[in-house]
Amino acid sequence: MTGAEALSREIARIVHESGIKSPVTSKRGFNARLRYLDSTAGRAALRAQGVTPRTLRSWATGKASPSRASREKVDNAYWDRRRENLLDSGQLKKLLNNDGRGRRMEIYPVDQSTVDEKRKRPTLQQRSIQGRYFWDDLVDAWEAKDDSLMDEIWEDIINDLDSDYAAYAYVSSVGIGV
Repeated sequence: MTGAEALSREIARIVHESGIKSPVTSKRGFNARLRYLDSTAGRAALRAQGVTPRTLRSWATGKASPSRASREKVDNAYWDRRRENLLDSGQLKKLLNNDGRGRRMEIYPVDQSTVDEKRKRPTLQQRSIQGRYFWDDLVDAWEAKDDSLMDEIWEDIINDLDSDYAAYAYVSSVGIGV
C-alpha cells in the first residue's frame, strides 16, 4: 500500500484504540456507547444511522432488545462521534505532537518474499523517524479524507530518509508510537 494509506490506517487505529474497549455485542459495551451518545450531537449521529428516539425508548424501557443491525448502527454512530470529538477537541493533534517532541514513526518496507530474485530491490530495512513538524497537517488531511495531501505529506516524510527514500513510497505498514 502507499505510505499515505498506511498512515491513514494507523491514525484510524489510534482513534479506535482510544475508544470503548468492550464490544458493542456486550451489554456493557452497548450501554457505554449509548451513554457516550447521550447528547444533542450524539442523538443526531444515531438518527443519521437510522436509530429513532422511539427505538431508544423501547430499549430503555425493556420493551425491545437491540438487533444485531441496531447494535451495528449504534456502533457506527459511536465511532463517528468519537472521531469528531477527538478532532474537534484537538486531542488527536495534541497526542501526536507530544508537547513539541512529536511521535516516533516506524516504517516497514514492502515484503519482497514473493518477488522474483532478479526483480527484488536490495534488502530494505525497517526505518524509524521522529516526526515533529507534520502532525497537524496530517491530521487535517486525514479528517478531510484528502488523499492527495496525505500523499504529499508522505513524500515529505520519506524525503528525510536520505538516498533510499523512493524505496519507501510503498510500504507494508507504518506504526506510530503513542
